[in-house]
Amino acid sequence: MCHYSSPIIVSNCFLYLPLLPPLRILIHDVQELVDQSAPKDTSSRNQIPENYNYTQYHPMEEIYTWMAQIQKSNSELVTQHYLGETVENRTIYYLQISQPSDRTKKIIWMDCGIHAREWISPAFCQWFVKEILQNYESDPKIRKFLQNLDLYILPVLNIDGYIYSWETARLWRKNRSPHLNGTCYGTDLNRNFNSSWGTLGVSYNCSSEIFCGTGPESEPETRAVVQLIERKKSDILCYLTIHSYGQYILTPYGSTTEPPSNNEELMHVAQTAAAALREKYGTSYEVGSTSLILYSNSGSSRDWAHMIGIPFSYTFELRDKGTYGFILPADQIQPTCEETMLAVTTIIEYVDQKYFPGGAMMLTSANLGLSLSSLL
Repeated sequence: MCHYSSPIIVSNCFLYLPLLPPLRILIHDVQELVDQSAPKDTSSRNQIPENYNYTQYHPMEEIYTWMAQIQKSNSELVTQHYLGETVENRTIYYLQISQPSDRTKKIIWMDCGIHAREWISPAFCQWFVKEILQNYESDPKIRKFLQNLDLYILPVLNIDGYIYSWETARLWRKNRSPHLNGTCYGTDLNRNFNSSWGTLGVSYNCSSEIFCGTGPESEPETRAVVQLIERKKSDILCYLTIHSYGQYILTPYGSTTEPPSNNEELMHVAQTAAAALREKYGTSYEVGSTSLILYSNSGSSRDWAHMIGIPFSYTFELRDKGTYGFILPADQIQPTCEETMLAVTTIIEYVDQKYFPGGAMMLTSANLGLSLSSLL
């Protein structure tokens, strides 16, 4: 989620240098890194192996199949839901992880892959689902918050752009909506939400990386998210959107330096999450509002979610700080996901404790009759 100036060409790919010095791209051979990050066994593509490899980047067809199989293997906990359609008429699904309960529960929302080239983001959403399902029976913290909270996970929001980044242009960022009679393509979905839309850190040039669209919620992907969140907003306590790169946990707002009313608490929780993340591998994340520590921008999903009343709203910018940038090698998927898992669960645990301080009756797989199949 970087801010860009003029393009340079590296190995026949366009790279855009960010305006801020902390986010430097130092990639010397893009194609080599692309080759390294792609699956080694191309014969298995579109045929998910029995043991799904969470330390590898996966094309969209494999992620679709993974979602369906995750639901089938864990039907007591996981349901797959229709969210909407993309510009190119692909279906957007999200997963709901919900422990059976007679009570109405609150919701934690997490989306990944709003920017096509940020492959570590969908990798984390898949890792998160895997970790929750593998560990909820043995981990009392996960078991506790699943009594009160349902998890809604959208592994890839920008499906068309993600596929385009695999098949055509690895560093593609936007969706694939056509503009000016098909002379340019793509809207930055994270400039397209109705939060001070079109005012700061955007472009009205459809060739720009940060083109904000023809109006707020002009894109079907944006509208799909908005329609669900608006319906559920009274039950959603936390909105997490996962990006790369830069190693930040960003709070509202990007469009103003005026802090939100609960800024002190937002900052406290984010700093606690960053500390938990750092404990694993010593990775340092900076915490603060986008406008104060990164750059000003409008139309972001994080700002929009907070503005409509969701109390906790954060953007994660995952590894790294610019050495590999968007082309993070596959061997960094596991450590990135492990440390991010600690940060995200820290936030979820805080929200759970805040709104459900007394806890709830401890439910176990035994008295629920759950039978989790082995994960893919």
